[in-house]
Amino acid sequence: MFQIGKTIVSEDILEKDFVCNLSACKGECCIAGDAGAPLDDDEVAIMNDIYPKVKPFLRQEGIEAIEKQGATITTDFGDLETPLVNGAECAYVVFDEKKTALCGIEAAYIAGEITWKKPLSCHLYPIRIQNYSSFSAVNYHSWSICDDACALGEELQVPTYKFLKEPLIRKFGEKWYEELQTIAENHTK
Repeated sequence: MFQIGKTIVSEDILEKDFVCNLSACKGECCIAGDAGAPLDDDEVAIMNDIYPKVKPFLRQEGIEAIEKQGATITTDFGDLETPLVNGAECAYVVFDEKKTALCGIEAAYIAGEITWKKPLSCHLYPIRIQNYSSFSAVNYHSWSICDDACALGEELQVPTYKFLKEPLIRKFGEKWYEELQTIAENHTK
């Protein structure tokens, strides 16, 4: 672990290679598990605001789940998440012709309907952020459904932090990422 500002960062994001491999996993991270995508407090208002523009990009099942549960949900533990369709996939999931799960929010973003790409937790995966009172923990999350992404990352020699440069800058800023790069360069020596 090392510290950058008010973050404690796991070396795993420097040492583990990762390149998302949608053709192999078919977007399983949006389908598997028993919870929706984690959301930050400030993302709730964004999700409510963009829903009318995202709605035309969604499947009927997703629309029904969102209109029944809300654009976001609060779990029994007080966590904020995206709603699920019948306790399964994220309500914002859409499928392409190859049955690959994609993000309806990102589809609206790509089409120019909204300026917000998707929830930060989705953009950052496999990095997970845990906020504490005086710092945030930046950790690598291992999940077997991402084994193909790890293998592709190793093959292409792309560390997780490089693959996730855009969302890391989105979360922490350019200066933070520059410091991370310096630490990574020294770490590999």
